[in-house]
Amino acid sequence: MSNLMSPFDFHGLTLPNRVVMAPLTRGRAGETRVPNSLMTEYYRQRASAGLIITEATAISPQGYGWPNAPAVYSPEMVEGWKHVTDAVHEAGGRIFLQLWHMGRQSHSSFHNGELPVSASAIGIVGDGTYVNSKTKLPYEVPRALETHEIPGVVNDYKHAAQNAKDAGFDGVEIHGANGYLLDQFLQSKSNHRTDDYGGSIENRARLLLEVTDAVTSIWPSTRVGVRLSPNGVYGDMGSPDFREQFTYAGTELGKRDLAYLHVMDGLAFGFHKLGEPMTLEEFRKFFPGPLMGNCGYTKEEGDTAIESGKADLVAYGRPFISNPDLAERFEHNWPLAETAPMNVWYSNEAEGYTTFPAYQLA
Repeated sequence: MSNLMSPFDFHGLTLPNRVVMAPLTRGRAGETRVPNSLMTEYYRQRASAGLIITEATAISPQGYGWPNAPAVYSPEMVEGWKHVTDAVHEAGGRIFLQLWHMGRQSHSSFHNGELPVSASAIGIVGDGTYVNSKTKLPYEVPRALETHEIPGVVNDYKHAAQNAKDAGFDGVEIHGANGYLLDQFLQSKSNHRTDDYGGSIENRARLLLEVTDAVTSIWPSTRVGVRLSPNGVYGDMGSPDFREQFTYAGTELGKRDLAYLHVMDGLAFGFHKLGEPMTLEEFRKFFPGPLMGNCGYTKEEGDTAIESGKADLVAYGRPFISNPDLAERFEHNWPLAETAPMNVWYSNEAEGYTTFPAYQLA
């Protein structure tokens, strides 16, 4: 048995293998943002993963900002997600919901003309964001959240965590990576605040830690993961003091007995080149819990990472798009299907979503 196919235990939640389906934004929820039958089938097809982490899911109307992506703040959304979790569980799988607030990566067109919010009024340098499946508009300079508004955001995460529990998920992942709101507060590039949520490394980590504590007041800490991207540039990120910032955040998260820390350690998504990249070995020095590696791993690299003790779990993203049975293909050394072209990733149709077959033996 390969290392990737060995079981792993989250304090009673046993994963039959260590192949994790990474969060993948796919945009099939429609304008209502309610999970539907197409999404139910998509996740059911991939239930042989050791763990599925859903696509990023908005915790509130303010946190939304991607066309046709799902959310989890209304009763209708909870009901929609129940169909997904039921289908995954009936197929023998396990599934965590990823909690998401886009912050400055959103756009006023999603918010009745109100500007998106962030740690500071610092816009993204980039070509813009999609406001529907065909239209991309320039990024806007966001509005800095007022200090008195921040407890409301924390409560939105808490409410979403409760909704995830009501929807039948096995746990949740807090999205603190890829230049979204929590990452915007964490990093000095996007956080120029002078209140208790800015300035020092400790203050910049405050919101992430408050959100984590709020979510673990709903869920056992061993059913809560956190995702970080210390090396990434997505969302115009990358800070000169990234190593000190992420060492502090990882150390504090390590005191909370979490299910795992999901680290975007691979560089396939881009690297800011502001120092040597942070590795899983580095995180091992200050985070005592399970570590999940991600970003560009092959099967062989995943096996090696687990065998060496660098990682306990390895997340795979794009291979799961066109290989719904990725774990079985790894287990039996079956060839992988070619990755689907990007132009079908975010369509609203079944094509390029639920139309990929499992491997057929000749």
